[in-house]
Amino acid sequence: MFDLPLDKTVFVVCIAAYTLVTAWTDLRLRKIYNNVTVPMWLAGWTYQAVFHQWDGILDGLCGFGVGFGLLFVLWMVGSAGGGDVKLLAGLSVWLGASLTLKVVFASLIFVVLGTFGLLVAGVCKRGWRKTRDRYRRTSSNTSRGRKVPGETSAQRSDRRVMAFAMPVALATWSVLLLFQNQW
Repeated sequence: MFDLPLDKTVFVVCIAAYTLVTAWTDLRLRKIYNNVTVPMWLAGWTYQAVFHQWDGILDGLCGFGVGFGLLFVLWMVGSAGGGDVKLLAGLSVWLGASLTLKVVFASLIFVVLGTFGLLVAGVCKRGWRKTRDRYRRTSSNTSRGRKVPGETSAQRSDRRVMAFAMPVALATWSVLLLFQNQW
């Protein structure tokens, strides 16, 4: 049915496994594990070197700069988690710069749509006030937008509306289907 060359087969199998595992762990456990992201990152360099030589290594380096760089900046300003940075770091070496940039922007679209859907569902199920309170930082001595003193990572994770790995997985497969000629 599928008659892909070896390099494309390796690419599809590895990307599929990575996006499925990271989406599942992020949805179920709210965590993206180093023992998944680091081997994927290393395998990406190996893939690029074996199948695409120097051009692949340079494309992987540019992809890493885009994926890791953008998410690292978002992490620094508090808009992304460390796992999200690692997720894109592992994926971007495989995708290269062009596809990574497309995946990042498509992920943001999926995040906005998914968050809107979850909030609407929450309002329909629990009402406006309970939904608002569920995702809002609460403390008597802080104003909105500031970090809550003493808030644990588990509390911060519970307040998170959506796990980022699922939008990244959806975006990756959408981009790969739309831009088949680029991989």
